Amino acid sequence: MKLKVMTFNLRLAVESDGINYFFNRTDRVLGVIRDESPDLIGFQEATDEMREFMRSAIGDTYVLLGCGRKANYRGEGVCIAYKRELFELVSLDTFWLSDTPRIAGSRYSSLDQSNCPRTAVFATLSPNGSEEIFTFVNTHLDHKGSQARVAGMKQIMDEIQKIGGKFLLTGDMNASPSSEAILAATSVEGVTDCTANIETTFHNYGCRSKCKIDYIFTNGETLDAYAVADEPVNGVYISDHYPVCAVVEI
Repeated sequence: MKLKVMTFNLRLAVESDGINYFFNRTDRVLGVIRDESPDLIGFQEATDEMREFMRSAIGDTYVLLGCGRKANYRGEGVCIAYKRELFELVSLDTFWLSDTPRIAGSRYSSLDQSNCPRTAVFATLSPNGSEEIFTFVNTHLDHKGSQARVAGMKQIMDEIQKIGGKFLLTGDMNASPSSEAILAATSVEGVTDCTANIETTFHNYGCRSKCKIDYIFTNGETLDAYAVADEPVNGVYISDHYPVCAVVEI
């Protein structure tokens, strides 16, 4: 089964971004989704209002699922989208990257995690008309704590191994390719970084270069991977991250 998957940090809606405030960028955001037409998308930094907007804007084509990371399931969080004509949802789960993953809003109690709770969303999907299934996972690791990033990645990979079968993992990992957090994924037998050939994924609205923190992992075969170009149009970018795509055989 050949799939095109995208990891896409939308950059949360903060008015201090000025011309690049999310609701000034929506035409560009929707344009790249339309042009790339991925089968699966892992979104990061989606606030309640952003999820509501995206669900309405792409809902004819995609099913969008996910919640906020706070104890009341609101606020910024990660979510996934899949083409409704291609897949059936078998199961959906969200857990917190913490010592108590089933307690909403929880964090690692003894590590260097920031004040931000972090989550992972797991979807088991079946291609329509098929008995095959695979797992699609999306996350956003901590931006401050290297120990928390490693623990979060290990927690995710442990869960993926428990489920078994083919998987895709997308996310903003806030970690460089040589970091312990990324090695916690690629050191698992059969797991590869689809984006190994990509040098830059975070550009900070054109102010930074050669910083890679966004990834797609799989235990399938990578056929192609690239960062989508993001030249500003009248000063407006798609995001402060490049959308990253991979074509994978699983």
